[in-house]
Amino acid sequence: MSHPFSALTPDLVLDAVESLGHLSDARVLALNSYENRVYQVGIEDDQPLVAKFYRPGRWSDAAIREEHAFSAELAECEVPVVAPLVRDGESLFEFAGFRFALFPRRGGRAPEPGNLDQLYRLGQLLGRLHAVGAVRPFEHREQLTVDNFGHQSLATLLEGNFVPKSLLPAYESVARDLLKRLDALFADNRYTAIRLHGDLHPGNLLCRDEAYHMVDLDDCRMGPAVQDLWMMLAGERQERLLQLSELIDGYQEFHDFDPRQLPLIEGLRTLRLMHYSAWLARRWDDPAFPPSFPWFGSERYWGEQVLVLREQMAALDEEPLRLF
Repeated sequence: MSHPFSALTPDLVLDAVESLGHLSDARVLALNSYENRVYQVGIEDDQPLVAKFYRPGRWSDAAIREEHAFSAELAECEVPVVAPLVRDGESLFEFAGFRFALFPRRGGRAPEPGNLDQLYRLGQLLGRLHAVGAVRPFEHREQLTVDNFGHQSLATLLEGNFVPKSLLPAYESVARDLLKRLDALFADNRYTAIRLHGDLHPGNLLCRDEAYHMVDLDDCRMGPAVQDLWMMLAGERQERLLQLSELIDGYQEFHDFDPRQLPLIEGLRTLRLMHYSAWLARRWDDPAFPPSFPWFGSERYWGEQVLVLREQMAALDEEPLRLF
């Protein structure tokens, strides 16, 4: 059975964009995206547009519209985010069975993780993001939890037989031990969930003309504020303490940060690691994945995952980061 995205040809992409009244110059450039399919489309006598075609069956229409509404709400509050274009009051469109949205093209370079010169301004941006995110909850998008990012991820890997038999006992043992720790960690460190970007790695923060903007809210969800902060930190503990101080100083100009969330950082890192492996497993029937991730399923990859998860167990035993 062919994958739904196999029908998404360059001609279909052009026809979809032109169905909304844009005259293309027939240039289509596939951009780096696996979860969805994203293309830069040239427009006659105008700037190119970015067309994002949503993976069938992943999000409901209501959840996608909620993502778009969050982007629009942020833009209305002058938080720099690349929001979808709206036509006749609608931002989610359908063509030949595919749901898609159009975005203005915005370029820039990603910040360097741990760069102290950038972290204060990034903290200001994240504080502004969360000041809006805390106003109301999502209704149609899930919350980041140990269950859906941890337990369900492990179940996907075990049920699909993705872990090589030689490494299965070691991986399953450390994963189950970690999940017990994470269940207790999140139970002992309560927080107020807010609307988050959800996947705010440096590649989704771009700098142009000394100003930062956010892209790709496809994974926005409810969760602890620190989920959008911890990926900005890098290096040894002392370095991360300094980075955290800069980040939070900027953040608190616009939104209060609850330091009681800091013990969650290593737990959230662990969940991201497990969720990433499960994401690859869930998408393995997509023909774009095996050639792009040929190492997935190899003994080397899973041996490294066992070591990484054991390192996370040790990290959970360390004193959490703290503010000066």
